[in-house]
Amino acid sequence: MTSKLRLTLVIVAILAVLTLAHHRPWQRRDSTGVPELAVGYLPVTCHLTCPVTDFATKTSTTSTRFVSQRFTDFPTVIEALKARKIDATFILAPLAMALREQGVPIHIVYLGHRDGSTVMVAKHSTARTIRDLRGKTFARPSRFSNQYLVILKLMADEGMQPGEINFVDLPPMDMPSALAAGSIDAYFVGEPYAAKAEMAGTGRVLYYAKDIWPHFISCVLVVRDELIAEHPDRVRDLVRGIAQSGEWAETHRMEAARIAAPYFHQDQKLVEYVLTEPPDRVSYRQLTPSDEDLRQIMDMALRAGVLKQPIDLSDLIDRRFIPDRIDQIHLDRGD
Repeated sequence: MTSKLRLTLVIVAILAVLTLAHHRPWQRRDSTGVPELAVGYLPVTCHLTCPVTDFATKTSTTSTRFVSQRFTDFPTVIEALKARKIDATFILAPLAMALREQGVPIHIVYLGHRDGSTVMVAKHSTARTIRDLRGKTFARPSRFSNQYLVILKLMADEGMQPGEINFVDLPPMDMPSALAAGSIDAYFVGEPYAAKAEMAGTGRVLYYAKDIWPHFISCVLVVRDELIAEHPDRVRDLVRGIAQSGEWAETHRMEAARIAAPYFHQDQKLVEYVLTEPPDRVSYRQLTPSDEDLRQIMDMALRAGVLKQPIDLSDLIDRRFIPDRIDQIHLDRGD
């Protein structure tokens, strides 16, 4: 590379950074002048309240327009969060702790769900317990996922060692096809990617998350500290919107599936199945994170080597924005 070309590339890179800083995509406004806030999510029912909140702010007059931004894997979400392309997102709870340990300025402000994850094996697998998966290949969303930590705990309870199962990382959407192809023997993931294999006839449920750990938590809602400092009102609106969307989804499950399916790029019948078969497969209530909830996750993360040292939970969670009373969100469609 010539010195002239190298200088040109450096100048282009500097201009790109300056353009990003000038336009500040995390503080855009819509055509009516209402400020917009992008909120990251993956197409899993653990994050369903994100598209419902997006839909609600499209159809009502609000002080902030919450725009759900779809991602397909957590590494991409993290890069966007670190680069401040997004200021708020749903991410795996242990991953939020690991990012905080790394010095990324974020706080957990709410949960996305309770339960809503499932362990799947092939339809004709002879496995009946975790012990039957010795020597098998088991897909997880990430080493930093609570699904992985809970499986490690289940293995320990059954007298197994972590090395007795071959864990691999896969994006959630790739897990059903990998199971059908026989390249993995089991997986633990947020819905609807377990139900997808179930409905296709290629997989069956080995465990529901709620059976392993009642009121299981996979993901949390995090916001960057800059957003809290600069626009606490938007953080408060966001948390209230997510809380109210969850309360609404609990009693409008079929309508919630109809709203979420296009955001997820999934068949509506699949999302309906997840939200109704069984009805407690996933819950959107009791979403205020307790110290005990997160302490359990932290302890498991420490034992698994996901965290290097304990985290000050009082500095990780910011509950100031959680409403005292949670009503159902107002939607022009479905109420």
